[in-house]
Amino acid sequence: MSLWTPDGDHPVPPRPTPAPPETAPPPSDQADGYGDLPPEEQARLAAMQAEMEEVRRELLAAPAAVVVANHAMGMYELAAIHLMSDPPQLVEASLAVDALAALVDGLEGRLGEAEPTLRDALGQLRAAYLDVHNRAGTQPPAE
Repeated sequence: MSLWTPDGDHPVPPRPTPAPPETAPPPSDQADGYGDLPPEEQARLAAMQAEMEEVRRELLAAPAAVVVANHAMGMYELAAIHLMSDPPQLVEASLAVDALAALVDGLEGRLGEAEPTLRDALGQLRAAYLDVHNRAGTQPPAE
C-alpha cells in the first residue's frame, strides 16, 4: 500500500495486528456480543436498537433547522422551568436564556420558518427573567 502526496507515492508498511488481550471474554454465539443475555433480553435489546435506528432515519430526513429549532425550544422550556420554580433559580435560568440567545443570534438567517418564533420566545424569556429578577431583588449576572 502507498500514500499519495504531491511529492509522489510513499510506501506505507502494514500495521501490525495487536495481540488479543490475555483475559479475552469467551466467544459469544452472536456477532453482536449479547449472546450471554437471556433470549427475552436479546429481543428487547434488538427492539430498542431498531427503534433507535428509526429515530436516526427520521432525524436524517428532517431539515437540520427544524431539529435545531426543536432543541432551542427545549432551552426555552428549561429557562421557564427555572424561572417559575419556588424560589426562582436565576443562575440556571440565565444559562438557559444565554444558550438560547447563542443559538438564535449565532444562527441568524439560518433557522428557517422557526426563526421569528424563536426570536420572540427569546425576547419573552428575557423580559420574564428581568421581571422575576426584579421581584427577587437581586442583581442580574454580568454579560
